[in-house]
Amino acid sequence: MLKRLVLATQGSPYNLHHTVISLSDLGPVGAQLRDAGVAVEALGMRSALQVPSAILGLRDRFLVMKPDVVQTWMPHGNLLGGLAARLAGIPRVIWGIRSSVIMANTSHLTRLAIWLCARLSSLIPAVIVCAAEAARRTHEGIGYDATRMVVIPNGFDMPVSEDHAEVDAFRALLGWSGSELVVGTVGRFHPHKDYNNFVEAAVLVAQREPRARFLMIGSGLDEHNTVLVSWIVRAGLGSRFTLLGVRGDIPKCMAAMDLFVLPSLTEGFPNVVGEAMAVGVPCAVTDVGDSALLVGDTGEITPPKNAAALAAAICRLLAMQASDRRSLGGRARLRIDSEFSMERVCERFAAIYERVSNPRVT
Repeated sequence: MLKRLVLATQGSPYNLHHTVISLSDLGPVGAQLRDAGVAVEALGMRSALQVPSAILGLRDRFLVMKPDVVQTWMPHGNLLGGLAARLAGIPRVIWGIRSSVIMANTSHLTRLAIWLCARLSSLIPAVIVCAAEAARRTHEGIGYDATRMVVIPNGFDMPVSEDHAEVDAFRALLGWSGSELVVGTVGRFHPHKDYNNFVEAAVLVAQREPRARFLMIGSGLDEHNTVLVSWIVRAGLGSRFTLLGVRGDIPKCMAAMDLFVLPSLTEGFPNVVGEAMAVGVPCAVTDVGDSALLVGDTGEITPPKNAAALAAAICRLLAMQASDRRSLGGRARLRIDSEFSMERVCERFAAIYERVSNPRVT
């Protein structure tokens, strides 16, 4: 989302110039931004012992750059970037909150950063932008200054419709005929994503729908993940699952699905659901973060950690006539285009930049 926002607002028509500073390394997103002509720097932090030097380094960088606005993106960036901006005499700070739930297994340093930000939220940021209503409620509940919080949901670029022949060829390459029903999910292997819930639901779906096949895409969702593979083998579904790992052609992969599933235990505003909807794939999602707000009436909503409910939702979508399922996917695509477009998100961020830079603007 940071990459999309920067690229969409850099230069005309918004006349904004961005410099992105990573606390750690460039990472793939930093490299992509740099390749697109955006100024990107990396501080190379590796431990908490480097926090003081990072704050002072950022302060010195801000004194040289003299930015109109300092926008930070997540807890560590909010804390360090916000403090550095204030030390540099810059009051025009925008914090970013991306997560809706603070889990017990969140690292101690991250929890400390969140706690400190709550105590400083009435002093450092001029505005706190939350990616989801659920994120706003959670952070308001732990002490963040509610008067400074606004919600700007993630925005999506509408992809060009995938070529049907290419999608059919991709399905054939993976061994699926036209009659098989592909249930897919995309993400990284992490406890918050609750992929065990997906596998358990797949067991129940497979019992009721022999044509069902299951596709998993993302970091750690491959045959080298012994934990995930053990779940699938124990479920007796080895022949039904395809694990592709990291891919660079996610829209095509999603277009090859008959439906998309979000089995998560927690989310903020789940980009991956919007991306699936944008290519016209109906979704079955757990009711976490703003997933239900995003899907609306174009898919199925189930409680988290309830494989039976998730399986029932999947089966309801698979039981639809193919034409009806495509029609539902078309409604999902239209919902993203009309209510969650990147253009609308850029307009809202640009208005905040203007208001923060010029307090007389309301």
